Amino acid sequence: MAEPLKNLLHPGLVKDMARHVLRVSPGFDADRFTQLATENMDALELMQRAERIKDAFTQTLPADYAAAAGILRNALPQANTPGLSGWALLPVNQFVSEHGLGHFDLSLALLKALTPHFTAEFGIRRFIHAEQERALAEISGWVADTNHHVRRLASEGTRPRLPWAMRLPALVKDPAPILPILIALLDDPEDYVRRSVANSLNDIAKDHPALVADFVEAHIEGASTERRQLLRHASRTLLKKGDAKALANFGFAAAKEIGADLTLATPVVTFGDKLGFSLTVRNEDKAPQRLMIDYAIHHMKANGTLAPKVFKWRQLDLPAGGSQTIGKDHAIRAITTRRYYPGTHRVEILINGAIAASADFELRMD
Repeated sequence: MAEPLKNLLHPGLVKDMARHVLRVSPGFDADRFTQLATENMDALELMQRAERIKDAFTQTLPADYAAAAGILRNALPQANTPGLSGWALLPVNQFVSEHGLGHFDLSLALLKALTPHFTAEFGIRRFIHAEQERALAEISGWVADTNHHVRRLASEGTRPRLPWAMRLPALVKDPAPILPILIALLDDPEDYVRRSVANSLNDIAKDHPALVADFVEAHIEGASTERRQLLRHASRTLLKKGDAKALANFGFAAAKEIGADLTLATPVVTFGDKLGFSLTVRNEDKAPQRLMIDYAIHHMKANGTLAPKVFKWRQLDLPAGGSQTIGKDHAIRAITTRRYYPGTHRVEILINGAIAASADFELRMD
């Protein structure tokens, strides 16, 4: 069974955090910090644990924010000295976000310094929300930083709908202020950064589909393989929904005269096994067609309703009168982001965004 996410923050890590802070601040009450941070920790989920550790910092670091920020910065890893890194920096993000607005520039500098050792995408969002123009003026300069973690922070931290983080309603409503950041990073040499750009554009597409479809059209002509992959990933929500312009951007049109026969190899699936199915696609039109084939699993929820999750599958180029059969095994196993329930589920085939075939299967839980 997968390790619970909450265990990314654990008592052993808290003790290491106390040791790193004590190294740079001999007056730090490491024992009290550890006691406060780990109290009843086992009953808390991940973000609650981070909040608890953040509160422990609030009670044990200097009340003067500038002094506290200086200690936290000095406790980051140095050239040959380990320090606060990884998930230990999630509560540091929260500390800076909660206490640092009155020291705007100092806080952004600290978040920029810590992001190579974890990420500061959670910490900078309150600054963007509070003073968007001021924050983006600073963050925009990070697109040219030599450190790819900092460049990624410029795109990831400004995502309108960043998972696990506060939403940025002003950017949800009008994402135009962050488009120059995304354009500057379209051809970043690091895939890590380019995927962040794609995710930000995909966020925007959920509220402004036409804007993203137009953006892709404007930047796809003559694009490198890497940029084309970025733009395709940025368009994934639009493509799954069959958005006509998004499909056209990648050479797809509404499918015409397509036959689709779906066959389940495993109409009954035991949890932990795989759902097997095959699809025979026939182009019954008089012209060749490019087909984007996805599938959706409609998972049963606790209340008995079904909720779909779309998965990418295959791209086919079929001549007039041509056909092809493809197969898929989809694992039904424990993951941290979904709870499964027994009963009737459904698999649905999407061809160029339109439903082409479907079949029900039974899920049994041992």
